[in-house]
Amino acid sequence: MTVKAKLSCVVFASAMAGLPITGAAENLSTKQTNIYGVPGRLIDMPTAEVAPEGQLSTTVSAYGSGSNLTTRTTLSFQVTPRLTAAFRYSGIDGLRPTPGRPAFDKLYDRSFDLSFRFLDEGRYHPAMSIGLRDFAGTGLYSGEYIVATKSIGQRLKLTGGIGWGRLGSHASFGSTGTRPTGILGEGGIPSYDKWFRGDVAAFGGFSYEVTDRLTFSAEYSSDAYDREVRDGALDRESSWNFALDYKISEAFRLSAYSLYGDEVGASVTVTINPRKPAVPGGMEPAPLPVAVRDPDAARDLGWSADPVRRKGVQTSIAQLLQKEGIALHGIDLSPSTANVQIRNLRYGMRPQAIGRTARALTRVLPASVETITVTLIVEGMPTTATTFARSDLERLENAPASEILKAATIRDGITQEAGIRPVEGAYPRFQYSVGPYLRFSVFDPENPVRANAGLQAKAQYRIAPGWVLSGSVSQKLAGDLDSVSLPGASGLPRVRSNVAFYSQADDPTIDYLTVANYARPARNIYSRVTAGYLERMYAGISGEVLWKPVNSRLALGAEVNYVAPRDFDQLFGIRTRNTSGGRIPEWNGHVSAYLDIGHGFHGQIDAGRYLAGDWGATLSIDREFANGWRVGAFATKTNVSSATFGEGSFDKGIRITIPFAWGIGTPSKSETTTVLRSLSRDGGARLEVDGRLYDTIRDTHNPQLARTWGKFWR
Repeated sequence: MTVKAKLSCVVFASAMAGLPITGAAENLSTKQTNIYGVPGRLIDMPTAEVAPEGQLSTTVSAYGSGSNLTTRTTLSFQVTPRLTAAFRYSGIDGLRPTPGRPAFDKLYDRSFDLSFRFLDEGRYHPAMSIGLRDFAGTGLYSGEYIVATKSIGQRLKLTGGIGWGRLGSHASFGSTGTRPTGILGEGGIPSYDKWFRGDVAAFGGFSYEVTDRLTFSAEYSSDAYDREVRDGALDRESSWNFALDYKISEAFRLSAYSLYGDEVGASVTVTINPRKPAVPGGMEPAPLPVAVRDPDAARDLGWSADPVRRKGVQTSIAQLLQKEGIALHGIDLSPSTANVQIRNLRYGMRPQAIGRTARALTRVLPASVETITVTLIVEGMPTTATTFARSDLERLENAPASEILKAATIRDGITQEAGIRPVEGAYPRFQYSVGPYLRFSVFDPENPVRANAGLQAKAQYRIAPGWVLSGSVSQKLAGDLDSVSLPGASGLPRVRSNVAFYSQADDPTIDYLTVANYARPARNIYSRVTAGYLERMYAGISGEVLWKPVNSRLALGAEVNYVAPRDFDQLFGIRTRNTSGGRIPEWNGHVSAYLDIGHGFHGQIDAGRYLAGDWGATLSIDREFANGWRVGAFATKTNVSSATFGEGSFDKGIRITIPFAWGIGTPSKSETTTVLRSLSRDGGARLEVDGRLYDTIRDTHNPQLARTWGKFWR
């Protein structure tokens, strides 16, 4: 590249970063992604554009052909209006192994990106972002950048920026020091020693919306593709890339690329936004209207001394609640008060269950009853009691839900337990379900995705208050999880790395078979003891205690587990603790802290001893939405070294929870959680016991109730 051309690129990037360019300012939000799967209307280069807050995008892109095919599958998430995070899994043909690294036929690579917009677009200045590409992987795509994007009118967007790493590898105009080479440990460790160091180069481009559906883009790339060119995987004949993007719908897009004068590529992007329901407005039936009392009727107290009338009131309440998907668990009536305990069978948004219960009570309770308390029962435990003045319910039915929240009193359910006994039919209770299951493994270097599918039957028998007998049986119908390769010896007991042996059985298997006791030893205190076959790989006893005031955003807990490894056939046998990597310890456990951070974020820290006997901590951060969606990440670091742990250096992953109600438009407590993590390793492995206390009760406590209180009158 000529000196004149280099200078023009630097001038263009500088102008985009600071000089005024007139045009109609906008928020530069886009659902389009580039070939790396992150928000932006260019091709290989970043922009300062962001996606709508909360947007989840999955982009599958490919370029090249035959023995030189590169594929990238990227999950990107707009964490906040300014912060974008992405996880990418790439498969690259045609590369030679780096000296000292394992041989491969096809290189599979994981990478993480972060981008932060620190300046929004104004009338006379561009939006600006700073970003890290592949900041905690093997470094194959490692690069950093500062970029500016400005809109000119409604359809034209101009972008210019400077980059380091791969983004500074072509036609550099300067340097910020020596950039270290190689990777830390086994990959997966943030390569902070490389960030914004080394050669610096300029890039730029533009996008133009030809129509409301079709966008044309062109860019000048500062990525030299050094390794790909060296190994013959790509011929870089030009620095210019071009693209056409077509919006099929708000959720689907197709893009086609011309890359570096030698390659063509394509991508498909699917987007969803947890903030927008799949079924707008919902399809649940309308609630019962609040019944307003006749003032003179409130003086009739005769019903309270008449056992027949009292029984009739209880029966009517139970029948009305049953139609609403709510079970009456216990009740205590006096001339002026009604204290009812309910089991919410239907509503993922707990205030909706409380609101529908309150509505039903106004229609059945005698007019003399002025104070109404609704207590939520979970696994036999009273969690939260919400008290209303009946006159407030009558007065505020058509007011915003926030008004009745201000008028209500929310307290620990154990304070309202005196005098209440479970109604007839509360115990024992039996539930069961039968349905398909899917278990999968990702990021196996020999095969990126493996899975088992089959049928699963689950049952629960609630014997008495707080006592639950649970079981699950599975029958595999198809799958290849049994072919996952066993990692080499790491010096740790094989507590998870031999998971493939638990996927070999073709006969029915017992996923878990346990008896559990839940209790309220004192105010703000919850306890759980679970014994039996706790999960697919371990049997034993698990004990837990949790401190969680009903109106607190903070909770503290402790858990101790005694475990024994189950036989690989997952029936009733127990196998030896001795493995090729050492003896599996009997005891493990953690102390935990949970915090509702606010602004839609939740944090959790678990510190203690893991299954392999290693000591450390797990940090989890989740972005949560009022409708039940959660998107989060976790990382575990123990006293196991990166070399001992193996590929990935330490345990980490991404988890996404989707409530069924979001997709079907009707109330449901069901949800599905998907966890994307590295291969099963032995370091940082934790017992997977069902029914941990915090997750069991959290949605019934005030911080979460207040977040979803808008559903109270629905």
